[in-house]
Amino acid sequence: MKVRIDFDRCQGHGRCYDLAPGLFSEDDEGYGQVIGDGVVPADEEKAAHLAVANCPERAIVIIEES
Repeated sequence: MKVRIDFDRCQGHGRCYDLAPGLFSEDDEGYGQVIGDGVVPADEEKAAHLAVANCPERAIVIIEES
């Protein structure tokens, strides 16, 4: 599983890095950014889903890998 942020949708509310600081951080302008390559460790999956569910713009996408 990976996470990605659609930067065209992100408005910089910061809920992603507040709810899942192991997966997201903020840039210099307060917009969310994915940490590393976006791979979600098994112990962070719940946090990833929580960030997705709480993003007002639905800017966070989970990509299921096979």
